[in-house]
This record gives sequence, structure tokens and C-alpha cells, in this order.
Amino acid sequence: MKSFEYTIKDELGIHARPAGLLAKLAMKYPCKITMKAPKKEVDAKRVMAVMSAGVKNSDSVTLEFDGENESEAYDEMLAFFTENL
Repeated sequence: MKSFEYTIKDELGIHARPAGLLAKLAMKYPCKITMKAPKKEVDAKRVMAVMSAGVKNSDSVTLEFDGENESEAYDEMLAFFTENL
């Protein structure tokens, strides 16, 4: 299992567009990807779940990867968060 913590820098937090991109990216990988937000823990492959987490600017989220191709998923998701959020 791999994981990383990231503090959201986007003024709007994780809103519809980045939530959709995040879920689409997560679906590329067979491993389980869980996003732990301050208010709830959600499946990162489900766009509505990601949006329902209510992640705002300055919130810290933790992404956990467990299973096949977790290292590749970790690398690509970390890059996504760094570049987009």
C-alpha cells in the first residue's frame, strides 16, 4: 500500500471539472484508490463521491493506493494533484 497527503491550493477546491479528471485518471488503474478528505473517505474512481467530499482550498487530503499497479497510479495521481490542485 502506498499513500500521499496533499494540501489543496486551488481557490475553488476540488470542484466538478477536476473531480471528473481525477476520477477518470483513477479509473485507468485496477488498484483500489481511496481519497480521505476532512469530512469523509471516498472512492476516487467515482466522480460524484469525490465531489461529495466537499474538499475546499487549504484542506489536506490523503490518497491511498492498494493493489495491482499501485506505484504507477501513485506517481500519476501525485503529478495530477501537483499540476492541477
